[in-house]
Amino acid sequence: MDFRYTPEQAELKARAAAYSQRLMSYENESEEADGPLPAETVRTLTREAVDAGVFAINMPVEWGGAGLSLLDQVIVEEEFGKVTNCLWDIPWRPANVLAYGTEAQREKYLLPVIRGERFDAFAVTEPGAGSDAGSGTSTADPVPGGWLLNGEKWFVTCGDVADFLLVQADAGPDRQPTLFFVDKQAPGVRMSRVPRFMHSAVNGHPEFVFQDVFVADEDVLGGVGNGYELTKEWFTDERLMIAARTTGAAERALELARDWAVERRQFGSRIADFQLIQGMLADCAVDIAVNRAYTHQVAWEADQPETDRKTLHAKASTAKLAASEAAGRVVDRCLQIFGGRGYDRSYPVERLYREVRVDRIWEGTSEIQRLIIANELIKRGTRALALPLH
Repeated sequence: MDFRYTPEQAELKARAAAYSQRLMSYENESEEADGPLPAETVRTLTREAVDAGVFAINMPVEWGGAGLSLLDQVIVEEEFGKVTNCLWDIPWRPANVLAYGTEAQREKYLLPVIRGERFDAFAVTEPGAGSDAGSGTSTADPVPGGWLLNGEKWFVTCGDVADFLLVQADAGPDRQPTLFFVDKQAPGVRMSRVPRFMHSAVNGHPEFVFQDVFVADEDVLGGVGNGYELTKEWFTDERLMIAARTTGAAERALELARDWAVERRQFGSRIADFQLIQGMLADCAVDIAVNRAYTHQVAWEADQPETDRKTLHAKASTAKLAASEAAGRVVDRCLQIFGGRGYDRSYPVERLYREVRVDRIWEGTSEIQRLIIANELIKRGTRALALPLH
């Protein structure tokens, strides 16, 4: 087993790190604005992401994307995770399931996203359907030439800047879960509220109401009844990326805390010389190391065609659960090392503290990840999850 990065992967990591440093230069501006950046700034950073090869990293080269493997995407997203204010949303990563669209859908929706001309958002969660995604009440009723969509969606990440939404609704009399392309400007679509959350993110997570929204037959993604399977595939990738980003966030927090501990003097000595501080630094390093290794392993397995997709779903949940909870521990310790300054919003460690909290909630709570993992263990035994691909 060779765990070394290839020369290409090392160069990719360096490019992603350089671009992340560019994003970091806008962190304070974003924080002071409570999230958003000027449109021209976003356009400039978008062009730079395209030029750096870190835009649409999950889409094939022949369509204009970077064509990266999942392992390569994890390498990039780990660097992005070091940036606060969710500025990693600017180098856009289209929903992976957009690749299942027809040729006409690809031309209309996906290719403009890859070019940075349009943006997508995934709309699944509802007021009464969060962890229990199957309890959604959004419906799509057949009418001549298409469907009438009714319902409400919450926490639509980047829905404020998106041009179109992928909306999951129960279609037809049999209420089959289905994904629909919905233009945000279509009659009957209303962005009802943009909540203010703990973190100051460059993009928002608005709520939408759909009232008799007409969706043409050609705007069904992947066929009627395939919504849950497509959404599950989207979740698998997103959970891996969360594992990568939270690992990166934890690493930045540790770097900052280590440097602070070496420079900060109290009682006539560096605080890095105090064993209680040393213990916190060591525990942080352990949390980061083991989660980076496992996330890389699962991403590599996902790239192998012989990997069982059901087991992969549970392994992605394992990575997301472990890394997101470890990041919370790491950043908490690092904030403590900074003392009062760690509670100051002008310090990145404070922003990281607020931002990693949501990673235990979105794309499936920690509790749901545990249920997915336990279900896989009960069905297939311990070897499926405990051992790498063999």
